[in-house]
Amino acid sequence: MIMWKQFIEIAILWFVIYQILLFFEGTRAIRVLRGIIILLAAFLVSQLLNLEILNWLLTKLFGLSVIAILVIFHPEIRQGLARLGQKQLFGASAKEEIGDRTLSQIAEAVETLSKYKIGALIAIEKNEPLTAYIESGVIIDAYISCDIIEAIFNPATNNPLHDGGIIMRQNRLVAAGCLFPLTQNIELSRIFGTRHRAALGLSEETDAIVIVVSEERQDISLIYRGRFIRDLNKESLVDEIKKIERTVKKQNA
Repeated sequence: MIMWKQFIEIAILWFVIYQILLFFEGTRAIRVLRGIIILLAAFLVSQLLNLEILNWLLTKLFGLSVIAILVIFHPEIRQGLARLGQKQLFGASAKEEIGDRTLSQIAEAVETLSKYKIGALIAIEKNEPLTAYIESGVIIDAYISCDIIEAIFNPATNNPLHDGGIIMRQNRLVAAGCLFPLTQNIELSRIFGTRHRAALGLSEETDAIVIVVSEERQDISLIYRGRFIRDLNKESLVDEIKKIERTVKKQNA
């Protein structure tokens, strides 16, 4: 009976550790967290071997490390909590896949915007709702078309919405001029401007597919779950979005 209890305790402990690693995945806190897990393993070994001095030292170190993590990594903890809060209690409901027509219109629009050095920021909602970010912008609720995307981001029309991002949900353009959270990742290269930082920030807090067009470099980037895919063209952009769609579909199956 005792062995079964120990087995259950070990299984629960490993499950909790795995969930914590997923919680901080994609943040710089993950490296420190791995170090703490190593210290925890050393602490357990010191208890089993009754190493009193090492046990005392590690106990004090753990107390200080908790405070240090809360102070140093509060942006990552905030992002993790935001991601956790957006998850549905009984699992995510599968969203409608992006249609070929919609993908074609998006790809054509961003290629044109890139050609004329016009910046753009486009978020495609997946399982985690973007309602809070939709509310920060102006509701559009229209069919997605190349013309409407280009018109929103074209600064020559004095359109007040071109500086924000647009959000797409289930093959419809639901809002424009939306504000996205800027990433706190200090390791991000200085070549990336506000649009890229906003795109990365949104991808860190949600599972949205984010497309960025750089007006300075005229390149098209795709960001998903904190991962950059750069220097895309119309065809490769569509291919990458379809790959992500297939991955999301498998996860929801």
